[in-house]
Amino acid sequence: MAIECGDLVYKFYRALTYGLTPLIHLHLRWRKFRGHEHPLRWRERLGRPSLHRPPGPLIWFHAVSLGEGMAAIPVIKCCVERRSDVAVLMTTTTSSAFEVIKNQLPSDVIYQFAPLDIPTAMDAFLGYWKPNAIILLESELWPNLIMGAARNGIALTLLNGRMSNKSFQIWSQPEILPLIRLMLSKFSLILPLSTKQGIHFQLLQAPPFIINFSGDLKCAIDDFGILEEVEKRIQEDLQMQLAHRKVWMASSIHKAEEDVILRAHNILKQMHPDIVTIIVPRQPQHGREIAVKLQKEGVLVALRSRQDKLTPGTNIYIVDSLGELRDFYRLTPIAVVGGSFLPGSAGHNISEAAATGCAVLTGHHIGHFSQMALEMQRLNPLSVLQISGEKLVDAVTELLCNDEILEARRTAAKQAHHALSSGIVENAVGMKPLAPALSVEDRFLVGLGGGLGS
Repeated sequence: MAIECGDLVYKFYRALTYGLTPLIHLHLRWRKFRGHEHPLRWRERLGRPSLHRPPGPLIWFHAVSLGEGMAAIPVIKCCVERRSDVAVLMTTTTSSAFEVIKNQLPSDVIYQFAPLDIPTAMDAFLGYWKPNAIILLESELWPNLIMGAARNGIALTLLNGRMSNKSFQIWSQPEILPLIRLMLSKFSLILPLSTKQGIHFQLLQAPPFIINFSGDLKCAIDDFGILEEVEKRIQEDLQMQLAHRKVWMASSIHKAEEDVILRAHNILKQMHPDIVTIIVPRQPQHGREIAVKLQKEGVLVALRSRQDKLTPGTNIYIVDSLGELRDFYRLTPIAVVGGSFLPGSAGHNISEAAATGCAVLTGHHIGHFSQMALEMQRLNPLSVLQISGEKLVDAVTELLCNDEILEARRTAAKQAHHALSSGIVENAVGMKPLAPALSVEDRFLVGLGGGLGS
């Protein structure tokens, strides 16, 4: 009865998304016109491929944006190393993720934009690529994707599975619960982000034997790659410019958070006239807007896109580029991770800063990253400091003025990150659900043990 009710709700969703398809097409073209979709490859969002499908088995990894996509890369590399005979397709939704991740993936991985969850696009995508297995990252629970995979006998896994409290409340509504119950029943394996998230999936009636834990994959993003020669020279030159100056960095800041950071900067500058505040907005355009605003006020600003030098009178360096965040973490002893100081924010990955040995500070509004912060603080209370915007100046001042405390927090962050990241990728790739008689594709999907065709 429950399955029949879920089928009924899904049929309504499929009919609704089919009926809305013309409007969704128009919206997609409007996004392309505004520069929010790739100018040449936007048709991939309609399930129209731009690359050839290689023969043989294929596994599809899908992540919505940059953070989730970066978390998938270590798993993809591990899969490629273990099964060179299996093709890997990677999709993301956002253009910002595309611009960064395309340079991080192994050369033989196919990269496309993800299809919209409308029947025509999803059916075309699955019909062309014919994946043997699909690995979804975090919260990408789309009905047409999941039910289409089930119809075609494609194995499904959810890595770093999570949903916000708001999403959980929506999925728990009596009218919608049958659909999510049906969707979760189609998975072979769910690896939740945390125990709390695992409980969420259980309350949504996911089969308990498919839920296992391997750790947060975002803790395993520690492969920084190799800088191009020109970029390496720029980084080395900037490092020399910063060598004898006090430095701190505010990363992944959102709109309006620059007010918190700049207020702190102005106070810190009175105590340390030579200080340099590195600001890395979440969106490059936001960085340019901050620079224009400050320049109108007569403030000297160095901009990454212009390769500006840090002259003695310049105290603010704005990184208005993508894909360089982790390289800039290497240039600063103190990292304040944004997206966390204003109500309604959900935080960003603090483990990237910890991996490079920064003293890590973040706000209180960090959403599902609160689990990561708690785990790091459990391993070492000094590894992450959560503060309000009002206390930011005091916290940064203490670190700038006390080398012993700064070094203790930097060491604690790096040690906590190492402890959390050890074995996560291997656990995720090698995980098997506690279920009997797994199919060959299930075994490949959840463990690569035996693999396709064995």
